[in-house]
Amino acid sequence: MLQSLVFKYLSASLLAGMFFFGAVNLCFAQQNTKLYPNRQITLVVPFPPGGATDLMARTIGQRIFKKWGQSVVIENKPGAGGMLAASQVAKAQADGYTLFFGSSAQLAVNQSIYPKMSYDAQKDFAPIILVGGVPNMLVANPSAPFKTLAELVQYARANPGALNYASPGSGSTAHLTAELFKTQSGIDIVHIPYKGAAGAVTDIIGGQVPLMFVSMPSVMEHVKAGKLVGLGVAGSARSSVLPDVPTFAETFPNFESTSWYGLLAPAETPTGVITLLNNEINSMLTDPEVRKIFEDQGIRIYGGTPAQFSAHIKSEAIKWARVVQKANVKVD
Repeated sequence: MLQSLVFKYLSASLLAGMFFFGAVNLCFAQQNTKLYPNRQITLVVPFPPGGATDLMARTIGQRIFKKWGQSVVIENKPGAGGMLAASQVAKAQADGYTLFFGSSAQLAVNQSIYPKMSYDAQKDFAPIILVGGVPNMLVANPSAPFKTLAELVQYARANPGALNYASPGSGSTAHLTAELFKTQSGIDIVHIPYKGAAGAVTDIIGGQVPLMFVSMPSVMEHVKAGKLVGLGVAGSARSSVLPDVPTFAETFPNFESTSWYGLLAPAETPTGVITLLNNEINSMLTDPEVRKIFEDQGIRIYGGTPAQFSAHIKSEAIKWARVVQKANVKVD
């Protein structure tokens, strides 16, 4: 009986202690949320300065400073397909002061093409908001014997294996988009991987390779100048910056490939911080000045809730895993 009473007393004391410390932790988290942000935020970008990702991250950083008066340091950390940057944030303290401006490559593609990963895209991050996307675009050298997607498919079917296409590298979004297109159109074109987009675009303009899928901002000025022919935009609608270039869906229904970008925090970041950032950035994305900056670069603005972003990551991971498996994509 005495043992039973002691056990009950200890159990009650333990439960009271757990409740007390839980309440303290909750209060601490709520205080931190109310004070957030009260110091510098580091926004890690998995690409070098310049380009769509860097532009979006810096624009958001400037708006956060303007709104809250706290500086945002953009830390460009390229390398290993963006995995260096992703891993750094995944292991950072979950307090909202180290954030990741990730892309579809790190969040939905890498796990299917790299045998070893230093992070888990769906477990190690707390999605905040899907910011925007840039549709991939198929361009050709003006001397190529086709000027439309239909003509390209007709030519490729008549000459299987005769056409080459460039990409920024094996396993890149551009490479996987081409493999998806091959599957849906039933054509056979040969992959020529480059070490980055710049050299590939130069060779397309020079006529060394006739075709390339590429992120639209990288080539839209060349298309406007007539140095390249835009055969199709792999987005859900025509782009306002290149309205004369048709979408793939106009010829191949349901074909879409967009490089998308979003903001994430380490897993276990307080929900209040996630909600605060989501609300503020959704508001920023309605600002006409921000919209113009993005849209002038061919960036489509998304926004939405953390739950919607999480669901998008999962669905895109499934989509690209199928492409990788079917095309047997390997990385060097």
